[in-house]
Amino acid sequence: MTERISANLPSRDFDATEAFYARLGFTRRFRDAGWMIPPAATPSWSSSPILGSIRARAWFSACLRTDDLDGLYATFRTAGLSEDPTAIPRLVAPMTQQGAPRFFAVVDEDGSLWRCLEMTRESTGERPA
Repeated sequence: MTERISANLPSRDFDATEAFYARLGFTRRFRDAGWMIPPAATPSWSSSPILGSIRARAWFSACLRTDDLDGLYATFRTAGLSEDPTAIPRLVAPMTQQGAPRFFAVVDEDGSLWRCLEMTRESTGERPA
């Protein structure tokens, strides 16, 4: 059995969301008045008119797991995002927390948090062959 979870994140403005994620290397597969989905269909965005009042304290989040954390971070750095810890949007440098895989974070223009996690055998539960 294969399971997959797709994050549904809010967007105030699909044009702005699409432009932001294009800077990170994402492209669009589908878009209509209420949804926008990239080719991999991992995240999707829905229109959310209420975000204007809660953007700075939004709690929306998703995880992106990668086997090349440093390469993905280098790619995302080319987007020129602020590294100020209070900025929206922003990029947070790779770090390690005890008991968790190495990761970095991205906060998009609508305040959604992406945790970009390094996939290792330990973080995926995979057992050595």
